Amino acid sequence: MLQFGTDGVRGEFGTELTTEYVGALARVVAKVLQCKLVIIGRDTRESGPTLESAITKSLTQLGVEVHLMGVAPTPAIAHAAASRNVVALAITASHNPYQDNGVKIFGSGGRKLTDDEESRIETALATELKSRSTDELAKTGLVQYRVNYLDQYRASLIATVPKNSLAKLRITIDCANGALSSVAPDVFGALGAIVTTINATPNGQNINHECGATNPVALSDTVRQFGAHLGIAFDGDGDRLIAIDNTGTVVDGDHLLAISAREMKRQGILRNNAVAVTVMTNIGFHRAMKEAGIDVVTTPVGDRAVLTAIQDNDLSLGGEQSGHIIYRDLATTGDGLLAAIRLATLVASATKSFSEIASDAMTSFPQVLINIRVANRAIDIEQMFTVEIAQAQQTLADNGRVLVRPSGTEPVVRVMVEASRQDDAQSVATTLADAITARLG
Repeated sequence: MLQFGTDGVRGEFGTELTTEYVGALARVVAKVLQCKLVIIGRDTRESGPTLESAITKSLTQLGVEVHLMGVAPTPAIAHAAASRNVVALAITASHNPYQDNGVKIFGSGGRKLTDDEESRIETALATELKSRSTDELAKTGLVQYRVNYLDQYRASLIATVPKNSLAKLRITIDCANGALSSVAPDVFGALGAIVTTINATPNGQNINHECGATNPVALSDTVRQFGAHLGIAFDGDGDRLIAIDNTGTVVDGDHLLAISAREMKRQGILRNNAVAVTVMTNIGFHRAMKEAGIDVVTTPVGDRAVLTAIQDNDLSLGGEQSGHIIYRDLATTGDGLLAAIRLATLVASATKSFSEIASDAMTSFPQVLINIRVANRAIDIEQMFTVEIAQAQQTLADNGRVLVRPSGTEPVVRVMVEASRQDDAQSVATTLADAITARLG
């Protein structure tokens, strides 16, 4: 049975993620969270409509009313859940290839599930899959198609900044052939920007394929070609972004957070003078925040962990190096388009170029990340390789750091090394990865 990762469940469609599985998951969610109405949206994968039908059938057979958004970015689905104070399901595998799909679950009000809710759902799901329950199948819930939810999401984003605040700003966006393919160009156009769009023609199989936040090469070239002030690359479900500056250089989530934290502190809206980040955040970010007089709260990987830290510490900002940016006062979850609008507004009003803004915000330490495919990502990797990890850290001393962890969404172990010199980071990472591969690969 698929296990919950750092953000819902995810797997290959038809083998790991089946219609039977998602149907059972939907029934369990409805029972555990006591749903009367559930909102469903999906990204552009070809398996999306099939999974949507299976989930809808399971819910309506329990008498649950279903509102279908069709293709919609995950943040829009969470926004709809918040507006109606109901549960929502996003059918998506985020940045994964089209062969995969998954389900992200938002509790009432568009919030991430608590650990207790997730545990109860997993336990009940195991029982549901074994029993293949047919209880209560005589009921029939109402199904409605609600495109107005997406319109409300668009309007809410446009309302976050003054009218025409992006006038004359040249922006290039890469929609990853995903859920933002129609929404993002519309929103930026409504704000007055001069928009060039690439990878916005989804066909069910090209989502995230050599494009988007995980592969912004084409976007970088397009920014330079059209002389754009900045570029934005989204992932398939639109909950994160990576930026490109005016020179074509990638600006990752760490830099975007550093820019936002400094700007929010300047405006006096950085609550408790702190920002929440994950263990993957670059050393350079921590040093930059120290220089700026901003505290940093560090969490495990995953935007749910970041959101929990934001709530527990009463913060207004948090995010990940991968580009999940959470503005707690404006959204219940990471929102790539919202973060892009805030960034574009800052660039449009600045006297400096985006490249200068990013450079001023922080200086990254060279970072090397190696993924090692393993049969079981549930192993205690730190315990198993205590000696090797300690030796790697000793080699770097105070000039870097080592992080080894299993992925929360894929069967891989990630080896991450940062150092003041690129050669040192590469050497230490390769040595450590080879040692792990020799025993597990």
